[in-house]
Amino acid sequence: MSEYENKIKEVDALQKEINSYRPLNEQQLKELRGYYKIGLTYSSNALEGNSLTETETKIVLEDGLTIGGKPLKDHYEATGHAAAFDIIFNLAKNKELSEADILKLHHLFYHQINVEQAGRYRQQQVIITGTDFIPPAAKLVPTLMKEYVAGLAILENEKHPVEYAALAHLDFVEIHPFVDGNGRVARLLMNIVLLAKGYVITIIPPAVRRDYIDAIKAAQTGQKSKQPFINFISNMVLESQKDYLRLLKALK
Repeated sequence: MSEYENKIKEVDALQKEINSYRPLNEQQLKELRGYYKIGLTYSSNALEGNSLTETETKIVLEDGLTIGGKPLKDHYEATGHAAAFDIIFNLAKNKELSEADILKLHHLFYHQINVEQAGRYRQQQVIITGTDFIPPAAKLVPTLMKEYVAGLAILENEKHPVEYAALAHLDFVEIHPFVDGNGRVARLLMNIVLLAKGYVITIIPPAVRRDYIDAIKAAQTGQKSKQPFINFISNMVLESQKDYLRLLKALK
């Protein structure tokens, strides 16, 4: 696994520059949300093996067209993720996240793929390929999710927002509450936390997929350390801030 340094100090410095551009007008906000709707939908799905390119994702979402030769499931993942993305800004305004919010995110993402499993905790044991980590038994998931939601308030009070967001993601995928779509919901939850604290939408590019997975595995197996994942996410936030500033300057 590549070594990532903690970039939270740099993130805080860049956040001050971003804040100097605020508040943004409605047209600027609309342009930015459209950009990130495509970018996050493409990248989050690509991390899980979706074959649509970013351009193809844009065509599917904006023009409502299907891409010849690409699986129907890949199209449903794009439209489902986009629907879930549309509600994260409102969820970020809420005082706290609830289990119902998490179930809704999953339902929006997954209902076109499997309506019976959408928005429902798994009823079976799952195995994650490429790792020795075994998620908790299905019967434990409801209790673990209640504890997860309650623990978010503790993380919010005790951790820097970037650490809070990273741990919200990491703790969620460790429970692995759904039969599928856990990574995508985790990245949406991470971004809800960041948005709620005034930070930018953070994208994990497919190019760093190996490092991303290795950082998760480091927390779940072997060294059992969450710091590599926190460091990794701090780098992703920083790079996303740089891109956000580029867009702000272009819009201005």
